[in-house]
Amino acid sequence: MGNWFKTTLLLGALTALIVWIGHFFGGRQGMILAFVLAIGMNFFSYWFSDKIVLRMVRAQEITPQDSPQLYDMVRQIAERAQLPMPRIYVIPEKAPNAFATGRNPEHAVVAVTEGLMELMNRDEIMGVLSHEMAHVKNRDILIGSIAATMAGAIMILANMARWAAIFGGGSRDDEGGGGGFGALGMIVMSILAPIAAMLIQMAISRSREYHADATGASFAGQPDGLARALEKLGAYSRRIPMQASPNTAHMFIVSPLSAGGIAHLFSTHPPLEERIARLTGRKPASFPPEPGEGRGKREAEAAWRKLGG
Repeated sequence: MGNWFKTTLLLGALTALIVWIGHFFGGRQGMILAFVLAIGMNFFSYWFSDKIVLRMVRAQEITPQDSPQLYDMVRQIAERAQLPMPRIYVIPEKAPNAFATGRNPEHAVVAVTEGLMELMNRDEIMGVLSHEMAHVKNRDILIGSIAATMAGAIMILANMARWAAIFGGGSRDDEGGGGGFGALGMIVMSILAPIAAMLIQMAISRSREYHADATGASFAGQPDGLARALEKLGAYSRRIPMQASPNTAHMFIVSPLSAGGIAHLFSTHPPLEERIARLTGRKPASFPPEPGEGRGKREAEAAWRKLGG
């Protein structure tokens, strides 16, 4: 119950952010219109956010005939978790990654990249799929999809505000619709709004990743496969770039965006070292490992040579 209350507050903060941007565009009238827009977006996101996200990452639905092994693994996990069989999508990306989406367990989707299937062995893929099915079981998937949709809208509105300020749209006063802050205020808002949206996404995502790791390990029957998969994901994400939007980054099992230095502090995901330590009870000796280190060495080296690395 505490998680739902916290998430409601965070999604309310995203709504408030949209209303605030509306205030800059049109004063009181802008706030009202932005509020109506936010309510409409919440309704629209409930029904269509999964389709929007899947389109953003160019995912394609597959059938049991397309990938019988993948279907068999997902079916096994669904039965253990006592969940309906989700639809399965494949993302045409060489970087290994995965996410789940949908408005409820009955309409869930699990999406994996082509790279995940090429670079992971069966135990590791089972660990990743179990993590994603844990998000379905914990009902995290709708929240992540709505946050992605609303964050995308905030980015668009912030860009509009910046261009409006550049071309003189911020010169009106509060009654006239400019919010009283002028062009400088609109430029500042256009910078701060996406940062605020990112921080809210981060707050939604981080605690849920730990929970999904623990739940997923129980579905898989042991934590080793997921722990090894996280090590590989951490290594390959540094070597193989992925075409992904910051608006959807929080949905993946590991962030598809490179975050080094201070940017790492603002990542939507908790540190992989900590996630692995919680799963195994011990911190890896070196992290992130290069492909080929540790268990699964032969498989990782062969996969890397296959990719031309």
